Amino acid sequence: MDIGIDVAQPQEECDDQNCPFHGGLKVRGQMIEGKVVSDKSHQTVVVEKRYTRYIEKFERSERRMSRYSVHNPKCITASVDDTVKIMECKPISKTKSFVVVEASR
Repeated sequence: MDIGIDVAQPQEECDDQNCPFHGGLKVRGQMIEGKVVSDKSHQTVVVEKRYTRYIEKFERSERRMSRYSVHNPKCITASVDDTVKIMECKPISKTKSFVVVEASR
């Protein structure tokens, strides 16, 4: 099933209703690339995105980091140290508004 973005289809099938490929979840908005730092929760991974921000007053750059709680469908199964692409979707729970659409080991 085509979800409207250029990512590889997962090889496995799943029956997860919150899967953009095999369920009814629509993706929209921003696409973020990051690294999985935790996969201890059920069908949830924590993705960390590192970036730099320039501070004009001091003429320096600072390193920053953002963490996202992301839904991990059964057909993708991203694990720790994987580089993933995540996509914004409707809120799945209190903290999850993103879903993994592609994982590379």
